[in-house]
Amino acid sequence: MQKTSTTGHSGLAPDRLRRLSSVLQGYVERGEVAGIVALIHRRNEEAAIETIGWQDKETRQPMQRETIFRIASMTKPIAITAALTLVEEGKIRLYDSLDAWLPELSQRMVMHNPNGSPNNVYPSPRSITLHDLLTYRIGIGWGTSSLRSRLFAMNPSPVAETLQIPNVEQLAPDAWIARLGEMPLLYEPGARWLYHISSEILGVLIARITGKPLETFLRESLFEPLGMVDTSFVVPPAKRNRLATLYAQTPTGKLTVRDHPANTGWAHEPLFPSAGGGLVSTADDFQRFGRMLLNKGQLDGVRILSRKTVEAITTDYLTPEQHTHSSFAFDRVDTDPSASIWDNWGFGYGVAVRTRRIGLGPSIGSFFWPGAYGTTWICDPQEDLMATLLFQVIGANPFYTQLGEDFLAMIYQAIVD
Repeated sequence: MQKTSTTGHSGLAPDRLRRLSSVLQGYVERGEVAGIVALIHRRNEEAAIETIGWQDKETRQPMQRETIFRIASMTKPIAITAALTLVEEGKIRLYDSLDAWLPELSQRMVMHNPNGSPNNVYPSPRSITLHDLLTYRIGIGWGTSSLRSRLFAMNPSPVAETLQIPNVEQLAPDAWIARLGEMPLLYEPGARWLYHISSEILGVLIARITGKPLETFLRESLFEPLGMVDTSFVVPPAKRNRLATLYAQTPTGKLTVRDHPANTGWAHEPLFPSAGGGLVSTADDFQRFGRMLLNKGQLDGVRILSRKTVEAITTDYLTPEQHTHSSFAFDRVDTDPSASIWDNWGFGYGVAVRTRRIGLGPSIGSFFWPGAYGTTWICDPQEDLMATLLFQVIGANPFYTQLGEDFLAMIYQAIVD
């Protein structure tokens, strides 16, 4: 049920890493999660692998290193990395208007009051650019607004079903972008960070630029070169026995099944492949993606991005004023009930970037982005560290729970060099 492997050259002490094993085991024993996979690399070397608990709690199928997880919003930095390969190839520029590729989003109108009438609008002073899209500052997205329910209802399957979002309308990519184009912007482009919708638009944009389905381009540009053999929008029948059961917590804290491998929503190609949250992956696959970024764009002799592009990904683009705005569910970060995520983090291209060191945790310049099903990672260039934590409980966003905090603390306390 549990496996720990450590070597002696990573600067992580094996005896102190055993504390990580014990802490993670406690979450399984208390029934807070069914099972966990954690994988840590430091200095380009595997330092620890933990497989704890159950892939399926009811049948007592053990968690394994090869278990496949729904990674939700950890999809976002993958899609953004793929988009940046198109920038490096000269097929689109960072500050290009998107009007030619996405005419549905041209000639935008902006609401005078985001919480007011969508008919009370004025013309946007400029078009949306790729840079706006990559930094989630296109002017529309999740958050408090009078369009909130309409935007949530645009979530693609199978994510929408697992999150039990009401009144979901399933649309193919062209119909989806046309529906979004019927809505005004909440803010002018560049003015405010708003979550999620930008990533879904990015998936449509990538497909239009390349003339290929999103998954085909992700596979050609990232998955095959990096050896990410289990990352996809679909879990084929031959791999279904490796898909973890997805749970949700009841009000009493018990786990109830929300998506089961036997009838999973990831069994078939989605109508709308979600660049915002639709991928499945494994610890080894995602670790290879993160280590590529940690190694400034290359892994095992395969270069995906230039060093300068990785630096662009991990730069905080939020203005001082934008740092003052909290964002829908991202409060209570770093155990401080009064904190918002932007107190200690900034935002680059699809990743949060640590801007201030606090306590026992990631160095300044570390970056990550988690998933709502219980998946996360941290890439710390100062410590030459990449770590991935995977479990499957809806709403248990690991970096805003005690489990995520304990995961980080147990990693960083093990550094002894």
